[in-house]
Amino acid sequence: MDSHELFNPFLESLGLRLCVWSDGLAEFRMPVSARVGNRSGRIQGGVICTLLDAAAGYAGLYRPPGEPMLHSVTLSLTTQFLDAGQGGELKAVGRLQRRGRDVYFAQADVWLDDQRLLATALGTFKYLAPGPAAG
Repeated sequence: MDSHELFNPFLESLGLRLCVWSDGLAEFRMPVSARVGNRSGRIQGGVICTLLDAAAGYAGLYRPPGEPMLHSVTLSLTTQFLDAGQGGELKAVGRLQRRGRDVYFAQADVWLDDQRLLATALGTFKYLAPGPAAG
């Protein structure tokens, strides 16, 4: 599976791969290891929140090759934890819901081993100037 360049040292340090990236869609994958576990041996909630934030955020940042990169900051991320578990790989899928001139809205889901939905989130993000024209 191909990966896109992240240009994000923190996400890279976690072993995230941006496997699918197109207009309005971002899919990350990350191997589960003991270093992302909590005291009960489950995946740490902060890791799941990071995946949700990354997937939702990147869903609004795609640009075709050769165009300048877009950047944003997270204004709000509302998260619902639905399940927990142990497994081998996390997948986070983000989808753009609506794009404005300066702000965009996206949702994301995190799956364990492509079978168990662990969490969902809705996010609000602000483009760092210059942002795209409303579309």
